[in-house]
Amino acid sequence: MKKIIRHCKQFLRREDGASGIEYAVIAAMVAVVLAGFVTPISTQITAMFTKIQAIL
Repeated sequence: MKKIIRHCKQFLRREDGASGIEYAVIAAMVAVVLAGFVTPISTQITAMFTKIQAIL
């Protein structure tokens, strides 16, 4: 029983999983920001290539 309690205490002290979750949250934030920028830029790029195609 003491061994189980000791393992539980060690498990609760570990912080390895917390850093993984933090990286996942940061990656999600970056993805949201990129999605916000891609939409307006993609319409401008499409318009630019349409003009180039019309000239050619």
